[in-house]
Amino acid sequence: MATNENLPPNVIKQLAKELKGLDESPPEGIKVGVNDDDFSIIYADIEGPAGTPYENGVFRMKLLLSHDFPHSPPKGYFLTKIFHPNIAPNGEICVNTLKKDWNPSLGLRHVLIIVRCLLIEPYPESALNEQAGKMLLENYDEYARHARLYTGIHAKPKPKFKSGAICESTTALNVEQHNTSVLNIEQKNAASGAGLSLPSPLAPSSTKGGNNPDHQPQQQPIVPATETGVSGTAVVGISGTAPKKEGLSKVPADKKKMDARKKSLKRL
Repeated sequence: MATNENLPPNVIKQLAKELKGLDESPPEGIKVGVNDDDFSIIYADIEGPAGTPYENGVFRMKLLLSHDFPHSPPKGYFLTKIFHPNIAPNGEICVNTLKKDWNPSLGLRHVLIIVRCLLIEPYPESALNEQAGKMLLENYDEYARHARLYTGIHAKPKPKFKSGAICESTTALNVEQHNTSVLNIEQKNAASGAGLSLPSPLAPSSTKGGNNPDHQPQQQPIVPATETGVSGTAVVGISGTAPKKEGLSKVPADKKKMDARKKSLKRL
C-alpha cells in the first residue's frame, strides 16, 4: 500500500488525482506506475520515438518527489542504461524543466512529455554525458550507432505495469488517509478526556450494597448517650436506638410494691 509519509496530505490528494488521469489517459508512448511502498516515487516506461536511435526500445525512469514538492522540482533518473548527452551514466536527467525553468504549476504529465522529447532532440550544449555530447556534435552517425547499440542491449521491453495499479494505490491511499484522520480525532478526544477527574477505585462507595453479596455496609461507631428517665434516673442507651423510658422507670416501683405485700403477709 502506498504511504504518505514523505508528502503533505494536500500534495498527496493532488498527486492521486493526476496519477489517475495519467493511468486513464496516458501521453503518447508513456506508461506510468507507482511504488506501492512509497507514493513519492513515480515510475514511467518511455517508448523510444520512431526515427531516433532509441526506436523500438523501452526505457524505464523514475521521478523522486521531495517533501516540499511542488515548490521544488522532482529529480529524474533513467533506470535503463542509455547513451544520451543529457542523461548521466548514473541515470540522472539534465533538463531545464527540472531545474531553472521549474514552475510549481507544472504537472507530472508535462514533465514526462519533456523527458520523452529529449530522446527526439538532445541538447549537447548542456551534456551530462560528455562523450555522447561531443560525439553528437562532431559525428552524428557514430553517436547514433552507439545509441542504437545501447538500445538493443538494455532497452528491451519491460514487464508491463499492472493494469489499474494506480487506481488501486490511490484508492488505498485515500482509505488510509481517512483512517488516519479518524485515528487522530480519537486520540485527541482521548487526550482531552484524560484531563477529567475520575473517581478512584479505592475510594469508599457512597451507594448501598445492592446485589453485591461481598459488599458490607460501613459500621458506625458506638457512642454512649445518656437520657433522663421519667423518675429522674439516668438511662444509658446506644446511639441510634430509642430507649424505653417508661419500662425502665417502672421497674423499681413495682419491686417495692412486691416487697411491701410480702411483709404484710408475714405479719398475718
